[in-house]
Amino acid sequence: MTVRAVVFDIGGVLEQMPGGGEPSLAFPQMLAQWEPRLRLQPGELRQRLREMDERLRSGGKEGALGTCSEEEWQRALCEATGMDQVQVDAFVRDFWDVYLGELNVELATYVAGLRPRYHTALLSNSFVGARRREQERYQFAAMADLIVYSHEEGIAKPDARIFALTCARLGVQPGEAIFVDDAEPHIAAARAYGMHAILFSNSQQAIAEIEARLQAQAV
Repeated sequence: MTVRAVVFDIGGVLEQMPGGGEPSLAFPQMLAQWEPRLRLQPGELRQRLREMDERLRSGGKEGALGTCSEEEWQRALCEATGMDQVQVDAFVRDFWDVYLGELNVELATYVAGLRPRYHTALLSNSFVGARRREQERYQFAAMADLIVYSHEEGIAKPDARIFALTCARLGVQPGEAIFVDDAEPHIAAARAYGMHAILFSNSQQAIAEIEARLQAQAV
């Protein structure tokens, strides 16, 4: 089949930490910086947040699937850590700074340049509130034809249903789409669904592999 669409992950691909890498890798460092402020022992804040997430999930509340609102998550954060509202507001700002990382300008420019020759989409395992904050900082809506967030759909990668939903909204068959992600389980799932999947290592490598696929069909 002829490729008609290219789909990109966000975290670790379009959003990276300074020098490269995935934003989530910086969360332990952020939590360690907060522990002295809360008079907690090293590792204690991370453990409290892990237990908080488990309690929320046991009650059917999960930010990545949109079953927990931002307000519910912040209330749970207060209860789990003893933070007051001023501290919660500061913690949330730090959380989103880490989550959003920095824009991968090279890849973002490439993504934007694929249109109108190809449909483009962003497909993210996200957290409730991500669309608003990413739009404010990076204007992703101007870059791609479609953005699919797990917290809005109630489905997350590597569930095949989120690949099916993305292809359906783009109006393409799986074999007509390239998918780029930095997580091997997501790549394996996309390939099993029938998409052309490229494991992201760096921008130059990913762009080269996409272009090789696109040029091969032009021969």
